[in-house]
Amino acid sequence: MESIKEELSERQKQEAAIRLLRKLGEQLQSSDASTRRRAAYNLSWMQEDGLTILKGVLCGNFHVTAKNAAAYGLRNMRGRMKKVALEALNQGLKHRDNSTKQVCRAALQLVGQKVSAGDSPKRQTPKKTRIREISHESRPRARYDTRRGVGTRRMRG
Repeated sequence: MESIKEELSERQKQEAAIRLLRKLGEQLQSSDASTRRRAAYNLSWMQEDGLTILKGVLCGNFHVTAKNAAAYGLRNMRGRMKKVALEALNQGLKHRDNSTKQVCRAALQLVGQKVSAGDSPKRQTPKKTRIREISHESRPRARYDTRRGVGTRRMRG
């Protein structure tokens, strides 16, 4: 009789944990920045389950704000998951999505890891525009009629 109650309570605990993980996963995609950050922080304390969700958001087809929050959660992983989280950020540098690469690069720089130059984005140098002096001789002067007032042009008729 007691084992059935314990089994139900374990099952209920697992269902509650699954509901919480889904809720936090949805909050990662919230429009509110503090909600996203809080959800990522809470997921960072959930060991393997949190790591799985954060990696999924980081490498998935999500908005860049959700990816930033996931990178924040991975940076805040503690204990034995810290090394795995940093490996996930390093794998993100090799991802085909450009926003994922940029988010991972920024997160690794915040952690203090050096990002190799080969992973940095190639910036195109803008063409320098030449500043030229415009001569006033080529432009016809405005002729003014003194009887009409200052700043009015003479009408040719």
